[in-house]
Amino acid sequence: YAGAMAEHGFVPEPDNRRYGSMGLCWRQAGPGGSGYFWTYGQQDLYMLKIHDFYFHEDFFMEFNLPEALSITQYESISGEELNPYRRMSAGCIKAFIGGYKPYKALIHKKIPIRSIGIEVMPAYYEDYLQKQYPGDYISPLAAFRQIDQTTDFPAMAKLLHEVKVYRGDGIAAGLFYEAKVAEAVSLVVEEQKKILSRKEKRLSEQDVAQLKNVIAYLNDHYAFDIPLERLAKIACMGTTKLKTSFKQLQGCTITEYIQQRRMSQAEHLLIDTDFTMGQIAEMIGYSTSSRFAELFRKSTGL
Repeated sequence: YAGAMAEHGFVPEPDNRRYGSMGLCWRQAGPGGSGYFWTYGQQDLYMLKIHDFYFHEDFFMEFNLPEALSITQYESISGEELNPYRRMSAGCIKAFIGGYKPYKALIHKKIPIRSIGIEVMPAYYEDYLQKQYPGDYISPLAAFRQIDQTTDFPAMAKLLHEVKVYRGDGIAAGLFYEAKVAEAVSLVVEEQKKILSRKEKRLSEQDVAQLKNVIAYLNDHYAFDIPLERLAKIACMGTTKLKTSFKQLQGCTITEYIQQRRMSQAEHLLIDTDFTMGQIAEMIGYSTSSRFAELFRKSTGL
């Protein structure tokens, strides 16, 4: 990642020990942002990463992820992934599959990217693990695909927090990080088994088309109170099927989707206008600024 880091204004600070004595800390020294990025790893096997920086202006990100599997938790984030479109929100745990297609995202200005992640390379998950467990080996690639993005993975959240706060050094730290990498991969594989056991049947093309009509309607009317029955009529479904199918397609509930759209607009209004909290709350569909503030913290981590 050294080339990409330098391109975006990050410079290495070998003596910076804010995340411990191991690894390498980078500082955002360019005019575009401020903060730090820490990495630790074993070459060609795995890498641990901590992000804690922000951009001064909205930042369009497009790059080719290296061939690797990674799992990341966001403590604070604001932006949208663009292929396919999806809002990034605080509290989520997301899996990335590198080496297949460019990653595109729009990161919103002035809201910190605070995250902790573990990345494993093919030499680890296709070579090392296969040699270690020749009789039981199953490639974790499919398991990482199943995880995608979730807010319901407490075991992984606990593991990543332990990595973030650890401050050991020497051989003890090396063994600690190595064990956490193996544990993270095992948790993903176990989580895949749970997901497959409760997997819903595939949505039909007609259902997907009707749900896209609902999504388009929500995008235009997110600031209003929308009866579920109205959305069911747009989708030509019963309310129970609509709720189940919507979550299967979007990975979130209808209520969560509406909140995501409202928070995207709220960020713009907070940063770029002089409206009061109460005015902004009313403009995006909330009757009180306290309710707006509560959901904003839940969405962004701030």
